[in-house]
Amino acid sequence: MKSDMSAPDSNSLPEVDLSKPPADNIVRVTFEPENKTVEFVFDTMPYDGHGLPNSFLDVAENYGIFLDHACGGVSACTTCHIFVKKGAEGLSEAEDLELDRLDLAPGLQLNSRLGCQCVIEKPGTYVVEIPAWNKNYVQEGKPVTGVK
Repeated sequence: MKSDMSAPDSNSLPEVDLSKPPADNIVRVTFEPENKTVEFVFDTMPYDGHGLPNSFLDVAENYGIFLDHACGGVSACTTCHIFVKKGAEGLSEAEDLELDRLDLAPGLQLNSRLGCQCVIEKPGTYVVEIPAWNKNYVQEGKPVTGVK
């Protein structure tokens, strides 16, 4: 868990022991394909206006992990499109606003969600994939890492 509102560098994330399950009150999120994993006590992460509180976008922003969000996390685009690979049972149900927007997303799958709207509702282990083709590399102020 971070102690201030500035996002840490994702290269300096605290080490997570993946050989052990998280404690009962802990949320563990792995972002693929970068395989960056973070842990925090459920419902204690600071909120700074990135998507809904406790959404995957909120987690990514708090830990300095790049999850593009061209609209600022208000469900007006699809750049934060993710695939939920593990933990769907602990997430909010997609509401009409998200479902309507997802209809416009490329590469739609049954496990597709918008990172700004998909809220973690209970402790547990979550794995999400950020599709490489879904990153908006021209958005101002965002890194251009991983471009081939």
